[in-house]
Amino acid sequence: MNLTVAPNDASQQFDRLAGRESQLAKKYKVFFHRAGGVSDLPENYEERLVDLGLRFKHLSLKILEVYDLVLSKLTRNSPKDREDVKYLAHKLKLSFTVLHERYANEMEPWIPNAKRHELTLNVVWSVYFAQQDDAQQSGTGNTGR
Repeated sequence: MNLTVAPNDASQQFDRLAGRESQLAKKYKVFFHRAGGVSDLPENYEERLVDLGLRFKHLSLKILEVYDLVLSKLTRNSPKDREDVKYLAHKLKLSFTVLHERYANEMEPWIPNAKRHELTLNVVWSVYFAQQDDAQQSGTGNTGR
């Protein structure tokens, strides 16, 4: 099955072919839910996509690597995004240094309002990573590399 996505009817076509009430969902008990919006992503995110390893014969699903996922929330920076970043930083013991380096190398050169995003990283988000970076300096953290 080939799916051609056209902006005018993409959502309806997507739901019909792969949504909750689709033949795919009825036959295989799996469906896709489209999350809205367009995210700004680091330049080389495609090289770091992580395969979910679901072992489907004709389907491979990939997700963003965690630092790319966190950076995808930077430009919107909603309260929900900040809570997601705070949770991921704490739960996965992420490094602010790794996050900031990726931003500087792969987003800052091209992203609109770079100074505002830099401020968000350094003033708001850095607090979420403070304990993790302290732990990494003593050799116990996740560098994500």
